[in-house]
Amino acid sequence: MRFRLLLSVLYLTSLASPTAALPVTTLARTPLLTPVVTARFPHDRTAFTEGLQYLGGGLILESTGIVGESGVRRADLKTGRVQASVSTPLAQAFGEGATVLGGIAYHLTWQDGVAFAFDANTLREMGRYRYTGEGWGLTNDGKQLIMSNGSAVLVWRDPKTFAVKRSVTVTDQGQPVRNLNELEYVQGSVYANVWLTDRIARIDPATGKVTAWIDVSNLTREASTAATRAGKPLTFDDVPNGIAFIPERGTLLLTGKRWPTLFEVKLLGLKIETGVTGQTPARR
Repeated sequence: MRFRLLLSVLYLTSLASPTAALPVTTLARTPLLTPVVTARFPHDRTAFTEGLQYLGGGLILESTGIVGESGVRRADLKTGRVQASVSTPLAQAFGEGATVLGGIAYHLTWQDGVAFAFDANTLREMGRYRYTGEGWGLTNDGKQLIMSNGSAVLVWRDPKTFAVKRSVTVTDQGQPVRNLNELEYVQGSVYANVWLTDRIARIDPATGKVTAWIDVSNLTREASTAATRAGKPLTFDDVPNGIAFIPERGTLLLTGKRWPTLFEVKLLGLKIETGVTGQTPARR
């Protein structure tokens, strides 16, 4: 998720694998799902994606990282055209995950311990919150914010105060799943990219247990091939990151850091939600 020496990254890759510490005999116990691509949309190759959310009405919210390039944007899904954007207010900050709840777009920073609140329509800053530790991914369950920090722990926070309400350790077959990254709350489960892997964990928020793994290696290969053909190959840290749910279609949007494509996919277990069109920002 962040810049490190290549040798360090290669070492961390083995540690970051969600199944690295598990005996081979246990792997079959957790279902492995493969997404089916139903549509492809253009994605900004300069966007080091940290957060993704479908807003409804064909719009997405995306947050990006890299010091000096971090920010939050609202864009058209079909064309990728940015309608509005704001830079992460701290110039030295590395921007991280973002989510919209109650008409407010919340945006984390990696190591500065500051979260920003923006009006989801105008992207005007409305407030700041302090927290301890790193900030990685952010989503919400309709009532509270859910945050990852690169460990195996998910934290629920009060959207008004950012105070910690509860936490849960994510495990698979009793082993902690570390490097939880971008998050999306979907139909009672938390979906989490696992940094430096081609896996998304589907998590029971009550117990922290992984109920399924989603294998996105085919998407990674397709994105990598397209980037190479365009003359700008993906680098070691252009990993899968970005999950958003389209309720009216019962599909997920999946992408990665600086990927050329935003994939819409079907996944076993997801249902269409009638009468729901995403979390369109409330007018203020």
